[in-house]
Amino acid sequence: MIRLDRLNKTYDDLVKGKSVAVNNISLHATAGEIYGLLGPNGAGKTTTLRILSTVLKPTSGSASVNGYDVLTQPASVRRQIGFVSGNTSIYERMTAWEMVEYFGRLHGLEKEALTERMEVVFERLQMNEIREQLGSKMSTGMKQKVSIARAIVHDPPVLIFDEPTSGLDVLVARALLETISQLKEQGKCILFSTHIMREVEKLCDRIAIMHKGNILDEGTLDELTMRHQEDDFEELFFKLIQEVDSDPLNHVPN
Repeated sequence: MIRLDRLNKTYDDLVKGKSVAVNNISLHATAGEIYGLLGPNGAGKTTTLRILSTVLKPTSGSASVNGYDVLTQPASVRRQIGFVSGNTSIYERMTAWEMVEYFGRLHGLEKEALTERMEVVFERLQMNEIREQLGSKMSTGMKQKVSIARAIVHDPPVLIFDEPTSGLDVLVARALLETISQLKEQGKCILFSTHIMREVEKLCDRIAIMHKGNILDEGTLDELTMRHQEDDFEELFFKLIQEVDSDPLNHVPN
């Protein structure tokens, strides 16, 4: 479903010459799986997700979604994905129903099929009570529900979540994570980016730990703890980060 092969993204820097945002990373996520990208701010997670969603072009390497290449088939890639972030904007003068309908039409859904699909989505996300709620009157939790609804209205096989619980209170964040688990049960391939270790421990089938553009290690929680002989995942995470930061060359084997 999602495949990255030796993906790189660099930027020109007037001082340093080149700034490396993503450094030669590879990963593969499949249907019915939540794949976690865990790392501190600036690790390269968002850059990776923006490449997958065709917002950015990679410098080298390849990325594909459901068999479509992000460089050569960007329109097809966009039809395969739904994208949710922690700072998704909501149109204040549109109702929840109008916003989701608008995005459904952008994806080319015919009116009758779109209406049927929206009924399913609003019921599944328990949004019927906010159908006529204007964006300007919505709580943070309501806005996040609308963000998810418009991301899944075209029923994409792949969903990308970029720090989706950022700024949410504990109850709303918990409800969001439960929704993501339900989407996995529907067979979606989910790429979940976060800096919160508890979220990946609870939610993700496999985890890639990112730092300074590199994937430091990847695997299931059990594989990672066994490989590093560290039962405490938080300690494992900080150990890997500190090893890179203590290296004056910041070298990470590929």
